[in-house]
Amino acid sequence: MPPFGAREMAEARRHYLAALAYEVEVRGLSWRLTGPGESVLHVTHPVTRRQVMVVAMFAGDGWRYLWAGGGTGDVGRPALAADQIARMLG
Repeated sequence: MPPFGAREMAEARRHYLAALAYEVEVRGLSWRLTGPGESVLHVTHPVTRRQVMVVAMFAGDGWRYLWAGGGTGDVGRPALAADQIARMLG
């Protein structure tokens, strides 16, 4: 269990997803925040129309990005996670 409350978790989650949203947009992908409390990042490739939903979760001793197909990324490196997502959707 993380050492903070629900509000802090929601704020951290939105912060991490916003950082990833910036990075996927730089790579030409479309995005929007969805779900309860904007807790999911929906990413779409504008040409292939492939899509993926990304969440930021506290797992073990820190935060991770998680997406379908076993995708995972370090929230401290959103550019790397965006590269992985762009390759997957391209």
